[in-house]
Amino acid sequence: MDKVLTIAEMKEKARRRVPKMFFDYADSGAWTEGTYRANESDFEKIKLRQRVLVDMTGRSLETTMAGQAATMPVALAPTGLTGMQHADGEMLAAQAAEEFGVPFTLSTMSICSIEDVASVTTKPFWFQLYVMRDREFVENLINRAKAAKCSALVLTLDLQILGQRHKDLRNGLSAPPKFTPKHIYQMATRPLWCMDMLKTQRRTFRNIAGHAKNVSDLSSLSAWTAEQFDPRLSWQDVAWIKEKWGGKLILKGILDEEDARAAADSGADALIVSNHGGRQLDGALSSISVLPRIVDAVGDRIEVHMDGGVRSGQDVLKAVALGARGVYVGRPFLYGLGAGGRAGVRRVLDILYKEMDVTMALCGKRKVSELDRSILAG
Repeated sequence: MDKVLTIAEMKEKARRRVPKMFFDYADSGAWTEGTYRANESDFEKIKLRQRVLVDMTGRSLETTMAGQAATMPVALAPTGLTGMQHADGEMLAAQAAEEFGVPFTLSTMSICSIEDVASVTTKPFWFQLYVMRDREFVENLINRAKAAKCSALVLTLDLQILGQRHKDLRNGLSAPPKFTPKHIYQMATRPLWCMDMLKTQRRTFRNIAGHAKNVSDLSSLSAWTAEQFDPRLSWQDVAWIKEKWGGKLILKGILDEEDARAAADSGADALIVSNHGGRQLDGALSSISVLPRIVDAVGDRIEVHMDGGVRSGQDVLKAVALGARGVYVGRPFLYGLGAGGRAGVRRVLDILYKEMDVTMALCGKRKVSELDRSILAG
């Protein structure tokens, strides 16, 4: 893994190791994928000011996100089906994040359960919540996260209705995969992936199976998830969840100033500027392009984070300069996981740290707290 120098290289390693249906799940957007592409390309438009003859010694990327200490302003984003990129994927990624010193966020739609991740970590992780029609199940998820001593709840707001992702439909994506000729061929050409998967029993949505009513097998699980995302989700539900949770609350999926002000009014601790990685509303603006407007709209009333399109330490630095307290990386750590398991995730974090550290120095800054829009050109 030490020979991998960029996230792009890690992506290609993952492509060669992970079956196509699961690699495509991680590396795709909705409809034309225009917003997915813009998330990355809009970072490239932001240029930096190079400074010279500035003392570059004693640099530090340490910060806090939602009150939690972090080695750098990065958290691992909640990603569904992570355990299908690599066997026991969520557990391995959580261990790598803990070792490096950054927050890990477990998705509701994870393959490894809350309890699985808690069993292999020693520090609190974060849990991401999807609100289902079955409010008793939602309350049970919250209570399970409390029992696991999760230190923040990340409530996703932008998946009331699932955006159409053409690659997933064409691939017939499922967890575990169906044994069709196409899927058998994909897995047969990825023998290392198959060998790892044969060693684990974690191959379906373990936060749901065995916990939701009337979900006993794959067919009933699939039907349940298709029916359960709740289009009625409202700010009243946010207040209910905040009361039930009682701890740090982060709202994910904000892309509009009016919604950002409502998030600040809700009493949440942080919001995440996000378009769900371009996987929901194709044609929406990129996260980085709206970040400054969101920051200006809420001021210091609520901590602002962002995700979407981050592929380098320079991207992290640009987002922080534009006002983000921290950023979340999803696809980069999935590439690392698919390519090399726990060591791959750790290598991705190393790459981001080194790129951010060197770039910060060349912009004439020594601490994350010194970063602002003055380091940006134009």
